[in-house]
Parts: sequence; structure tokens; C-alpha cells
Amino acid sequence: MGSSGRVTLNDVAAASGVSRATVSFVLNDDPHQTISAATRDRVKQAARELGYVPHGVARALREGSSRVVVLNIDAGMEGKYSRSYVQGLDSELAAHDHVLLVRHGHHTPQSTQQVLDAIAPRAVIRFGETYLTGHELDDLGGGWRDGLAAHSALQLRHLVEHGHTRIALALPDTESPLAAARLKFTGHAALNLGIPVPDSFVTPLDRVACAEAIDALLTTAPEVTAIAGFNDDVALRVLRAAGDVGRRVPDEVAVIGFDDNGYGAYTTPELTTVNVDAETHGRLSARLALGLDTGSLRPPPARVVARQSV
Repeated sequence: MGSSGRVTLNDVAAASGVSRATVSFVLNDDPHQTISAATRDRVKQAARELGYVPHGVARALREGSSRVVVLNIDAGMEGKYSRSYVQGLDSELAAHDHVLLVRHGHHTPQSTQQVLDAIAPRAVIRFGETYLTGHELDDLGGGWRDGLAAHSALQLRHLVEHGHTRIALALPDTESPLAAARLKFTGHAALNLGIPVPDSFVTPLDRVACAEAIDALLTTAPEVTAIAGFNDDVALRVLRAAGDVGRRVPDEVAVIGFDDNGYGAYTTPELTTVNVDAETHGRLSARLALGLDTGSLRPPPARVVARQSV
């Protein structure tokens, strides 16, 4: 243990038999480091048993934490949902005399530690954490009630209700932290609906490449009659590419988006999508971060915005 009596990263490293850097990566949940589950569990157990507290948090306990809550949003997770979530989080924190600091993009353990040391925030929230860590059923909606799982199922159910049983899931061409969760939830929803699990494919940002991807999908899998977009950005690519290769929407292939970014109302045909109001999700996160009763706060159900593409 450190000479000051405070448990340090070095103490946790010695107890778990790994390097100090590995401990830092594990405790800061760095997504860009490949560390085995066994090692992660060993480090976290050692930290718990030793009572390790990050330096910034320890100082906050001594001096009283600041009235700042930090929200980390990973690259590729921005959208309408995140914006409404931030709005709710910010409003609820302000109502309790706290300030929100939003950090976008990649966050290294070092940069995170600098934030902790500089402002000793009241709490640090990682946007979508339950879905990124495999604990999606721990959220207030259980994932399947008013979380991402329920929203994914709603998207698929709308297509099934319109007679589509062979569906493909269109993914972005850039890495998204939520891609694995969406694939899993879509697969579960398909099984519950009694249809084949949708295959997935990538939609390149380049227009010609995207058209080639759509043409290849519909040529090699002619049984596919509908495409579900990872988000509206992806669905709009699919809509455009389908037209480029002479596929009529929705007569030959239906297309549905997700997260209703607003642009779908200006396309031909107009894009059907799933709208999720996340403001209440943000308010719930704020109250949980501050240790307050969530009371009667319940997120409104997601809804399908029916337009012309399905």
C-alpha cells in the first residue's frame, strides 16, 4: 500500500499480478484494449478487496465532490436519441443545481483520469453503458421494456406486420459500439416473431459502393423483401442505393430506418422509421447519478413513424 495509506494502482497491480497499465485499462474500461475476461475479473476483484478509489474520487470524498456530472459519448453513438438523452440529463441535473459536461469521441484512461483529478465530478456516466458491457438487462427498462432491445423489436415487428419475413439488417461502414447489441437484439426479436434471423451487411458511405452492396444483397438473396437500417443515416443510404440499381421501394424492397433524424420526411419515397424520445432516459440517469428517487419517471414507448418506404 502507498506510503500515504491510500490504495494505489500499483497496489492493485501487485495484488492481481498484472502491470499498472493493465489495471488502468481495466478500471477505466478502455474499449481499445484487448484484455481477457479472466484478467478483468481478477483486477476488479483485487480493486474491490483492497478498497481502491481513483485519486480524483478520493479527493472528492475528502473535500466534497464538485457539482459536475461527466457524460462520455463514444464515437459513432451520436444521433437524435443521444441528443434528446443529453437534453433530459442536462435539464434534470440543472434542476438539482448540477452542471453537465459532455465528452465526445475516444477517451483514453489518461484523459479520463485528468478529468477526475481536475474537477472531481459527482459522477461519470458512459452513454449506453449497459449495452456496451453486456449488462443490458440491468437498465430500468430491462432492455426489453423501453430500452434498445424493445426498440429493435419494434422495428422488426413493423416489417413483419406488413408481410415481410425475410429481412436484412443494414449496418454502417464505420465501427459502432452498439452494432453487436443491435445484432443480438434483432436476432432475439426475429426468433420471438417466428421469422429467420436477419443477415447483416455493411452499407459503404460511397454512393457507388453502397449501390453495389445493395445489388449484391438482393441478387444473392432474392428472398429478402425488406431492409432494416441500423439508423436513419444508413437507411437513407439504402433508399438512395436501391433507386440507383433500379429497385422500387417499397414495391420490390421495403426500407425502415431507426432514430428518426428528421431527414426521412424529405426523401422520395419518405422513409418510415422508429422514433425514440430519450429525454426521460436522460432524466432517469441524472437521478440515479445523484442518488435520488426515480419516482414515477417512466420513458414513453418508442413509436413507428409510418411513411412511404414500407
